[in-house]
Amino acid sequence: MLSENTIAIVKATAPAVAAHAEAITSRFYGLMFAGNPEVKAFFNQAHQTSGGQPRAFAGAICAYAANIDNLGALGPAVELIAQKHCALMIKPEHYPIVDKHLLVAIKDVLGDAATDEVIAAWAEAYGLLAQVLIGREAEIYKEQAASNGGWNGYRPFVVDRKVRECEIVTSFYLKPQDGGPLPAFKPGQYVTVNIEHPTTPTSPRNYSLSDRPGRDYFRISVKREPGSPPGLISNYLHDKIEAGDVLSIGPPCGEFKIEVEQVGSRPIVLISGGVGLTPMLSMLNTLADRGVDVPIHFIHGTRNSSTHALGDEVRRIAAERPNVRVHVVYSDPLAGDEVGTHCDHVGLIDVPLLEKLLPGMDGEFYLCGPKPFMACLYHGLMEHGVPDAQIHFELFGPKQDLVLPAATAGTGSPLGAARS
Repeated sequence: MLSENTIAIVKATAPAVAAHAEAITSRFYGLMFAGNPEVKAFFNQAHQTSGGQPRAFAGAICAYAANIDNLGALGPAVELIAQKHCALMIKPEHYPIVDKHLLVAIKDVLGDAATDEVIAAWAEAYGLLAQVLIGREAEIYKEQAASNGGWNGYRPFVVDRKVRECEIVTSFYLKPQDGGPLPAFKPGQYVTVNIEHPTTPTSPRNYSLSDRPGRDYFRISVKREPGSPPGLISNYLHDKIEAGDVLSIGPPCGEFKIEVEQVGSRPIVLISGGVGLTPMLSMLNTLADRGVDVPIHFIHGTRNSSTHALGDEVRRIAAERPNVRVHVVYSDPLAGDEVGTHCDHVGLIDVPLLEKLLPGMDGEFYLCGPKPFMACLYHGLMEHGVPDAQIHFELFGPKQDLVLPAATAGTGSPLGAARS
C-alpha cells in the first residue's frame, strides 16, 4: 500500500503532470530508446511516429494519478495492459528500465517543481503499479503454460493454407510445427506474430483469431495496410508468406472476449467495421458451435464487395442457426452491389440504424473497428441509455481516444503496443 504522504503528493502534482503528460512521455521514450535500445524491439515504431503510443501512455499516467486512492477502479486497465505485456513477453526485469527513464523525464519536463520529495512519491507510486502488473502477468504466463496445448514464448507454426478473402484481406491457417495440440482460447483474443523482416527491424504484431477454438489450427485474417511502415508486416504476410512457411507465434492473449458459459438472456450484438470483423467472427463461430440460442445480431460495415471479407462464412452460419441475424452495410457500393444480394443496407452503421434493427435496443454489445466508427457507436449507445457494462469493445488504437471516463481511459502501456 502507498503511504498517505505519497498519495497526497501524487494527487497534488497530478494536474501539473497531466498538463505536460505528452511532453513527459515523449521525453521518456527518447530517453529509454537511447539508454536501453534493446527494448525498442517491443514497440511498433509506426505508433511512435504517429504519437499514438506516447499519447496512450500519457493517458495511463493521468488515469493512475486520478485514481491513486482508488486503485480498484483501474482493474480493467490493469488487465488490458497485463495481457498486452504477456503478448509481447514483457518480464519483471523490464520494469526498472521504465522506472529509471520515466522519473528522469518527469524531472526534465517539470523542472524545479519536481522536487526530490515529488520524485520519490512518483517512484513509490510506480513501484506499486509495477508490482500489481508483474503479479498479474505471472498469473497469465502460468495459465498459458498450464493449459492443454499451451506454451510461453514463441512457438513455430506452419502455414497450412493461405486464402484470399477479398481484395485486401487474406487468411492464414496456422498449425503447430510440432504437431501438438492447441489451447482453448477465448473468442475475441489475439495471437502475436513475430517476423524477422529481411530489411527493416520490426516489433511483433498482434492479430485477432478469426475462427473458433477447438480446431486443429489457428486462423488469422490480415488486412493489407497501405503505406510504410504502417503496412510493413501486413504487406510482407500478403506478398511473401506462403503455405509451408513457418511463423513464430505467441500464445493467445487479450481481455476483449466473450465468455460463452456466462451468456445470459439478453441478445448478443456483434458490430464490426472493416477488418474489425475478425474477433467478431470468432465469437459468432463459437456461439453457433456451442448452440447458444439467444438472438444474435451480426452487423458488419465495409465499403463494398471488394472489401467484404468472409461474407459467405457468415451467411452459412446464419442459414444453419435460426437465431442468427446478419446485417451487412456498404458505405460506398460498387455498380452491381445490390441490396438484398450483396448487402442489406447502404450507408453507415449508427444508432438510428441500430434502432431499426434491434427491438428495444437491449443487448450485450461487442464492438470492433476503426476509431471514428467506434467513437460514434460508443457515444451513441451511451447517449441512448445502454449501460456501460453492456458495451464491450476492441479498438484499433489508444482507448482514451474514445474519451472514456478517467477510471478506464488509461489503457496505454509504456512497454509496447503492437495491435494490428
